[in-house]
Amino acid sequence: MKYLDEYRDPQTAQLLLDEIRRITTRHWTLMEVCGGQTHSLLRHGIAAELEGTVELIHGPGCPVCVTDQAAIDFACQLAHREEIVLASFGDMLRVPGSHGSLLDAQATGAHIQIVYSPSDAVELARKHPETEFVFFAVGFETTAPATALAVKQAARYQLENFSLIVSHVRVQPAMESLVQAPDNRVQAFLAAGHVCTVMGYESYESFVNQYQLPVVVTGFEPLDLLDGILACVKQLEANEAMLENRYARTVQAAGNRAAQDLVQEIYQVCDRAWRGFGVIPKGGLELRPEWQQFDALLRFNKPEIPVIKRDECQSFEVMTGQIKPPECPHFGKHCTPESPLGAPMVSSEGACAAYYRYGVTTTP
Repeated sequence: MKYLDEYRDPQTAQLLLDEIRRITTRHWTLMEVCGGQTHSLLRHGIAAELEGTVELIHGPGCPVCVTDQAAIDFACQLAHREEIVLASFGDMLRVPGSHGSLLDAQATGAHIQIVYSPSDAVELARKHPETEFVFFAVGFETTAPATALAVKQAARYQLENFSLIVSHVRVQPAMESLVQAPDNRVQAFLAAGHVCTVMGYESYESFVNQYQLPVVVTGFEPLDLLDGILACVKQLEANEAMLENRYARTVQAAGNRAAQDLVQEIYQVCDRAWRGFGVIPKGGLELRPEWQQFDALLRFNKPEIPVIKRDECQSFEVMTGQIKPPECPHFGKHCTPESPLGAPMVSSEGACAAYYRYGVTTTP
């Protein structure tokens, strides 16, 4: 299959593995930021192959996992109101809030509609003007352009029954939060290729200069990941810290200017609470004042809802690389995809889900 098989060639993968082992003189700890990369590393056995040479720890790059619990509680509350239908991606439905998930809420009569794009929610609102539709807008810079487009569509249709719970988050502020933590273990980053496809990678220059950590933009196929790991190790062994783009077939330095302009038109940067992390400065996006008629927080006057913390889930420790999923005492026992304690076991990009899905029950 052209454009896929060539990035999964076993012989080339073996050559890259051999080269990584050959040049490595000490233990290095790398973090892949994106949950999609975590799944690929586990699926193709790369983390296990590098055991004892390079340790791969898993970052906060799962938007469902980091969506603030208070936002889920608000979504559940709105979905129970008679006049409202909450539209959401399917991944969000099983993530636990303070009093259960959206799926639990649906079982008790809440009005919830799974959609596959923000535009689907706009279309529902257009076809059913008698009903309020609230779209639960989660995701990184990769999905923000699609919800920005939905806002413009809603404005063009002059919809008065469409709004959003905006929970978009930004990757780089989270990376800064990680490296500033006193227990930081990250020595180099594999940057998420799809985010860089939209945002470019120029902004990482200042990050690399400030923190003196290698950042290598990397794709998702096995050879992409091995090539990125090799580039990181080469820099670390040479005591260098540079920004490299190893995903040039997709990522350009400036990114997608049209998508960035659309996001810039609809959103502004804000501080945002990340689940487990607390508030990350400049860690999110919110609607600009001129688009706030579509903000569900304002339209429905969000009340103060006490958040009940779930201490049993160690998702924060997993998403900051302090532990691997099998090190959690609940992994595969009290916490499974069928009965999750936290978001990383539910989401298709969650680290715990990756370990469970690919049967990795020990720490590679």
